[in-house]
Amino acid sequence: MPELPDLQAFSRNLTKLFGDKKLETVAVPVHQKLNVPVKDLQAAIEKQTLSKVTRVGKELHFEFANGHILGLHLMLHGQLHLFEGHNPHRFTIVELVFEKDKGLALTDFQKAATPTLDPKPSDVPDAPEAGFDYLKKKLASTRTAVKTVLMNQKIVRGIGNAYADEILYDAGISPFSVSNKIPETAVKKLVKSISSVLENAEEKILEHNPQVISGEYRDFLQVHLPKKKETPHGETIHQKPVGSRKTYYTDKQELFT
Repeated sequence: MPELPDLQAFSRNLTKLFGDKKLETVAVPVHQKLNVPVKDLQAAIEKQTLSKVTRVGKELHFEFANGHILGLHLMLHGQLHLFEGHNPHRFTIVELVFEKDKGLALTDFQKAATPTLDPKPSDVPDAPEAGFDYLKKKLASTRTAVKTVLMNQKIVRGIGNAYADEILYDAGISPFSVSNKIPETAVKKLVKSISSVLENAEEKILEHNPQVISGEYRDFLQVHLPKKKETPHGETIHQKPVGSRKTYYTDKQELFT
């Protein structure tokens, strides 16, 4: 599933491609998860100019000049594709056709990707905005494993399985640490690692593919490396689940219990 750095890169490039362009038509071949009737979506955004595409949590928000927003959650297997004229892509969930027949299709063979007209605002902060005081309070209130807390979109938005591992590795904290046992000094490291890991990842993704709008590039990761037994620094990578999620970590990460 694309996480915050992936979606941040996608949003930049989608804005470059479609920003200030008029949306001619929107079709929703798979509309079961759309929160409004298709005709209401069409009435809201067809013939409107796209101002920009932003990332909010794990969603892409297509913001139109009339104030309406189309939110797209790619879920686990959602993919974005460009096309001109006819859309040739199978398993299309949403199809957007802008002026001059420039199109964008969201596909998902599992039909899980979710379009939403005017997503409700959330008071849950995006990961880079969750500062020390906020995280300290949230961690202190639960004995849940710290990795589970970082991935909880009702606490912090944007972090998934891969980047939770990367952040905790960078911060030197075991993913199995009990959240309310983590000392302030380690929480400060965690806050710093959230920002630095996510910012660096976005840079690496764009360096690898400056025009990226879909997929996941993970080759630069330090510890979440399913096919490797060691980090780039020669540390042994262990794999063990946290909940139902495969978790990659090293012995250098301190366990707080």
